[in-house]
Amino acid sequence: MKIITAIIRPHALEVVRSAMHEAGISGLTVSEIRGYDRQKGHPALYRGAEYTVSFQPKIKLEVAVADEDLDKVTEVIIRHAKTGNVGDGKIFVVNLESIIRIRTSETGHEAI
Repeated sequence: MKIITAIIRPHALEVVRSAMHEAGISGLTVSEIRGYDRQKGHPALYRGAEYTVSFQPKIKLEVAVADEDLDKVTEVIIRHAKTGNVGDGKIFVVNLESIIRIRTSETGHEAI
């Protein structure tokens, strides 16, 4: 089992979510975050004073998948979140040792 963490642009969230649903992937956790990477930031005005917005708004998706679904999920995220510009995001894949569904006490693949 793997846990996939994807950092994407906010406008890509609904497109990625719909595509994952169509691909048969359920169980997605979404967090609103802010990040700093190659985008660096941009100037903004607030009450006439200019300042730099360093952290860009991003969305963090987390989904636990069986090993055989890993490629399918990462391809869906890349296909629907990619614009080709700096700031499209990143995908992190980590081995998942165990999953336990609290309601039923199911473990492993049954809990996904």
